[in-house]
Amino acid sequence: MEEMNEPQWYVIYALFGYDNIVKDNILQMVETNGLQNYIFDVVVPEEEEVVERNGKKKFVMRKKYPNYVFIKMIYTKQIWYMVKQTRGVKDFCSGFDGRPLPMTAEEVKRAQLEQVKIEDLSIAVGDNVTIISGPLKDFIGEIKEIKEELRKVKVCVSMFGRETSVDLDYNQVEKIN
Repeated sequence: MEEMNEPQWYVIYALFGYDNIVKDNILQMVETNGLQNYIFDVVVPEEEEVVERNGKKKFVMRKKYPNYVFIKMIYTKQIWYMVKQTRGVKDFCSGFDGRPLPMTAEEVKRAQLEQVKIEDLSIAVGDNVTIISGPLKDFIGEIKEIKEELRKVKVCVSMFGRETSVDLDYNQVEKIN
């Protein structure tokens, strides 16, 4: 198989309601064909949402990007063909030449596809950050505490004239330069 050196994230467009089926089928294909050196991760991003029904609050998992599956792989024509022939896959999001377009580092970060390490984040207590996802998206706050073992930071934001502390994942904040 011809190889493109580094694995990159690609976007697969799935049939309506087939996102998890596509994920499971690709993972099964990787196991069956021994493709662990070419396909590294398959993700259907979900987020927890609070829904109120009949006066009761309930936590439900919602797909962030319905009908889209994200795959981290090394692109080869053979791997591309095998993934594209998987049940439920409509197509890759591709460029004008028909070849799948890899996601940029910024797109991967915004979609929260990979865990962020504190070294990559380069923040410290007292730094100002922007919250880039979740209910407090676009709020600005100050780092009060870093919990490395939990991969979380405590951020103090100003809401309605009051200072409020919130715990966020590393990948939910971005340092302000």
